[in-house]
Amino acid sequence: MDPILLIFAGIAAYFIYRLITVLGTRTGHEPRPDPESVGPLAHGNEPRDESGPEISPSAALTPVSSAAKPLRDADPQFDETAYLEGARNAYELIVEAFAAGDLRNIRRFLGDSVYEAFKTSVAERESTGQLSDLKFVGIDSAAIVESEVTENALSAVTDFTSNQVRVTRDRDGNIIDGDPNRIDLVKDRWTFSRRLSSKDPNWVLVATGAAV
Repeated sequence: MDPILLIFAGIAAYFIYRLITVLGTRTGHEPRPDPESVGPLAHGNEPRDESGPEISPSAALTPVSSAAKPLRDADPQFDETAYLEGARNAYELIVEAFAAGDLRNIRRFLGDSVYEAFKTSVAERESTGQLSDLKFVGIDSAAIVESEVTENALSAVTDFTSNQVRVTRDRDGNIIDGDPNRIDLVKDRWTFSRRLSSKDPNWVLVATGAAV
């Protein structure tokens, strides 16, 4: 064979090898996307992997408690663990904002009736010159105790047990309620709601009260 042809054949083989190493080949052992990294709005929109069978997003979700089962039945993508994590964050944020009298930053998390009740309470407190001093120590527990689906909406009754230092002072700074050196165990029962048809993943606080 002509030596020149051998040289060109060798060069062609080298470029074919480089092309394969750059593009890669599927072996069946490539890492798949982490289901936990997919946001709640991304379900159903992520590109389908044609290299294997289609996997239902709900297959990655953990089982729910009996109290939360109606929510999972209505919405197969409902994740109780993720919900409770968000509920704990919302609870602390709302409690602190209410104590500070700042409802603007939490308005979108409040249903109309709850917002109006909070607004009235803050206004009454300000009219008497009272100041609420709150230090949030932490949440001991949060759990869904009841849930239902009505009129295309999900509702989750959630109990919170938290530790707080709560003090109310008059306009002169005198303590009229609470103790700055005492940590109180506070039990609340809040109801959050979210419409099934809404693209907004946030739940809205629609009722508050004391837990049993």
